[in-house]
Amino acid sequence: MKKSQFSVGEEVNIKESGESVTILKCQYISNMKRYAYTVNEHPNTFFFEEELTKNL
Repeated sequence: MKKSQFSVGEEVNIKESGESVTILKCQYISNMKRYAYTVNEHPNTFFFEEELTKNL
């Protein structure tokens, strides 16, 4: 298993909208072999690593 790209509390951007959000929860989805993230601003939605980008 690889290490997650983002950590809890880190500010990131949603690629599609450009919205700045804060990581609330990180979870490894073993059958998909990737991480899913829940953010403070949208707690009922999860995002995969490829949908997020680090703030510059």
